[in-house]
Amino acid sequence: MTPLQLALKYMDIVFSNGDMMQLKGILAQDLVFNGPFHQSNTAKDYIDSMVEAPPEDFEYKLIQSFETASSACLIYEFIKPGVSTTMAQVFEIKNDKIIEIQLIFDTAAFQ
Repeated sequence: MTPLQLALKYMDIVFSNGDMMQLKGILAQDLVFNGPFHQSNTAKDYIDSMVEAPPEDFEYKLIQSFETASSACLIYEFIKPGVSTTMAQVFEIKNDKIIEIQLIFDTAAFQ
């Protein structure tokens, strides 16, 4: 899969499918995740956090996407009741797995 295809597969699992265990197939074991509310250094920690506190009642609308040979970026509108904000995620890819995710957004929308 291309970096963009992997990023979109991730979005499908998280936003549509909801079976967070499927992330094991696309995340490197040593995944690094950095976001405003959560950081982790392994895929297991990240998946566990998603299973323990699953995101609910939300969707996204893709605004822009682009990719390089080893990364993809998605810019989208995150929408859930009472919250709407623009988010960006950069996915770094190595050996057909996502090795790093950087999530960027203004946390004020969640307060």
